[in-house]
Amino acid sequence: MTQPQAIAVSIILVNYNGIEVLPNCLSSLEKLLQPPNYEIILVDNASTDSSWELVSEKYPQVRLIRQTRNLGFGAGNNAGAKIAAGEFLFLLNTDTVLTSNILPHLIDLMQADTQVGIIGPKLLNPDGSLQISVSPALGIKGEYQARQMHQAYQKASNLNFIEQKFQEIQEVDIVVGAAFFIRASLFQALGGFDENFFMYFEESDLCQRAQYLGYKIIYTPHVSLIHLKAYSIQKAANLMAVEYRRSQIYFYQKHRPLWEQLVLRLYLFYKFFGELIATANPNCLKIIILLFTFKKPTFKVSLPN
Repeated sequence: MTQPQAIAVSIILVNYNGIEVLPNCLSSLEKLLQPPNYEIILVDNASTDSSWELVSEKYPQVRLIRQTRNLGFGAGNNAGAKIAAGEFLFLLNTDTVLTSNILPHLIDLMQADTQVGIIGPKLLNPDGSLQISVSPALGIKGEYQARQMHQAYQKASNLNFIEQKFQEIQEVDIVVGAAFFIRASLFQALGGFDENFFMYFEESDLCQRAQYLGYKIIYTPHVSLIHLKAYSIQKAANLMAVEYRRSQIYFYQKHRPLWEQLVLRLYLFYKFFGELIATANPNCLKIIILLFTFKKPTFKVSLPN
């Protein structure tokens, strides 16, 4: 009797009102990946756009989890990881589209070096241009370096030079969460994502904690996929602007020295007080209030020990 083949990769998608992008994402997975050594788990964060019903009807092979409310990106992935059977987890945004079967390369990289814990593949914009998907370690210096890199990439004269920097497999500090390949055992050992992050900085926190355990973070340009970028965020830009700063402040509380926390708060106060005076944007006031909230970081997870 033939034994069923073990699942190598559990692909986890966290969906919130993604009905416009989900079909392309799921269809590309089904078309290009080779069964049966993978599974797809979709965690729906209480969508209201019928995307849940669409997946249930059109993609019956997808394992569905429906949350009663939107608990954020990290909590959604944690819920998916609880039922995942794969040796590896591939955390994928719903606004991505595969153009080839990228899993064999990612698995080979993991198996070649047991100290590699997380891999980020190359991300492309819909026009095929490079999308920067790595970052220096977050802190005052790292954020300045990342900002300089993104600003430089906006200039056409710099594109070729920057793309040359991402032509080889390399160890990095952070890969973005849009396409995040991680050992399931490591994800469990870390307790999954810290659910105090609703959105933003949760993958940076996870990368940081993986490095504390001695694991490497790898970027590979040898496989790629399309990322529409910020599809969900654009629907709630004002809310996400506040959430970005909330997560940034929390990340600094967890990982950065006191002087950097103070510098960040002073910078944000200067920036958003000025904007509040100039624009009367109520979100600026919400961010300023955050700056005077000093809450001791707590690591909130939902995975079993």
